[in-house]
Amino acid sequence: MDNKRILAIFAAIGASAIYGLNHTIAKGVMPTYIEPFGFIFLRVFGAAVLFWGISFLGPKEKIATSDWPRILGCAVFGMVINMLFFFKGLSLSTPINSSVIVTLSPVMVLILASVLIRERITLLKTLGIIVGLAGALVLVLFSAESTGNAPNIPMGNVLFIVNAFSYGLYLILVKPLTAKYHAFTLMKWLFLIGVIINFPITIGEFTDVNWTSLPFDAIWKMAFVVAGTTFSTYLLNIYALKQLSASTISVFIYMQPLIAITYAILTGADQLNMVKIVAAILVFVGVYMVTKKKTEIRP
Repeated sequence: MDNKRILAIFAAIGASAIYGLNHTIAKGVMPTYIEPFGFIFLRVFGAAVLFWGISFLGPKEKIATSDWPRILGCAVFGMVINMLFFFKGLSLSTPINSSVIVTLSPVMVLILASVLIRERITLLKTLGIIVGLAGALVLVLFSAESTGNAPNIPMGNVLFIVNAFSYGLYLILVKPLTAKYHAFTLMKWLFLIGVIINFPITIGEFTDVNWTSLPFDAIWKMAFVVAGTTFSTYLLNIYALKQLSASTISVFIYMQPLIAITYAILTGADQLNMVKIVAAILVFVGVYMVTKKKTEIRP
């Protein structure tokens, strides 16, 4: 195995690790120091500044007029609905629930792809969709109503499912653009549009934050979400994609809930119970069935 491939694997592991830690770290500042929508403005604005700041390192590209509607759609589903529903859900539910349900993204992508681009679904993948969604429903229907700083767990879990659908639609919409434009070009425009659309929805909660009295614990967690979860993970995944196939990288999605669950339990932010264990098993099995490729037998 060459050094570039090894580095790419570490990049993919790093991105998954950051995502896994994010469930507990982001939860740790909401709503005590910042409300979820205010956090999204900070996240999207901060990422926009960072991506515009490094955009000069990439090629100078002009977006074709015909591509702007698709870019607008990507921003709406990837930088607005996706993020707003995830953080609002995280403020209502728990880190373990969010990390399990977010793993459904490949299932959502397959469902949307079958509807939007008529991608054929095999029997195995159909069963995978049913099993995976059953796991999500177990969390929605059988989780405790509330606990600690999770005031409405079932509603938060429903928002995670909407988030997964929105992110799945974003992936389908953005795929043709990734082949046409450099990553820096796409990200700087997507996040700029995201800032503009999110502004009227999020600015109220953002300005409510008492910025001058934030403790260091809250500051580093906010910085982690902006620089780590939003900015660094994308760059790490882009680097990994240069050396590894998309299907190989998709395997690393299983790391997220494992890291999230471990970190949440170690920090006392969440705890496992039988409902979460059963739901996680169903989701993992469903995602495995959906992402499993048919093995060809050659003579």
